[in-house]
Amino acid sequence: MATDHKLLHVHPPQLTFVFEPNKQSSCLLHLSNNASHHVAFKVKTTSPKKYCVRPTLGIVNPHGTCHFTVTMQAQRTAPPDFNCKDKFLLQTAVVPSGTTQDQISSHMFLKDNGSRVQETKLRVEKRLEAAAEDMEDEADKDNVPRCVEKVGDMNGVNDVVKLTLAKDSEGLNSRLSAVDAKLREAEETIMKLIAEKQKNTREKELLKQELEMLKKKIKMRRAQGGFPFLFVCVVSLVSMAVGYYIHP
Repeated sequence: MATDHKLLHVHPPQLTFVFEPNKQSSCLLHLSNNASHHVAFKVKTTSPKKYCVRPTLGIVNPHGTCHFTVTMQAQRTAPPDFNCKDKFLLQTAVVPSGTTQDQISSHMFLKDNGSRVQETKLRVEKRLEAAAEDMEDEADKDNVPRCVEKVGDMNGVNDVVKLTLAKDSEGLNSRLSAVDAKLREAEETIMKLIAEKQKNTREKELLKQELEMLKKKIKMRRAQGGFPFLFVCVVSLVSMAVGYYIHP
């Protein structure tokens, strides 16, 4: 069947995994539906324990796209000469509009059920991580001159940035010095207030002590003073006069 009549077009047409010991590797494949009908798909593999496919089945709407990911589980050693015998099969079938993913079954992909069914084999390719890095290095070589030019252009920008940073640093240092001066002034003011408070407290205590001494002196004088001498004399004379009057 010609490529133009495929129910779903697969890109890339093969699965490529970069092998690195004890690490997983994934490959993303895109499906496109260029027709006006709904197409169901299902992915199968000869090594289900070695690969994980998500999703394994689905439906692509008319003129729509979909994708699935195949992950190769971590392996300790690479296959001899990288001769990979693993195989994948993409099954596709035209389904009625409104069909859901839960309704997809293996019966839909049988060629003798009267539906339009196709199968596409997907080849698997594995390559070493070192080989992949070499390809990236070759690609980077073409960009070296441009990178050098960009680095040269950045020298002027770096000078401007350095000048700006220097000015910002000077401004920041100036502001920090001003803040330090204000803090020292505030500390001196606080110390003066504390000293004045302590002085006022001592003066209050002295005043209290002096007042207590004054009160004690006043009490002692009152207790020691008794009756005035003149009053005693007057009382004595009156007593004598009264006694003489009573007893002539």
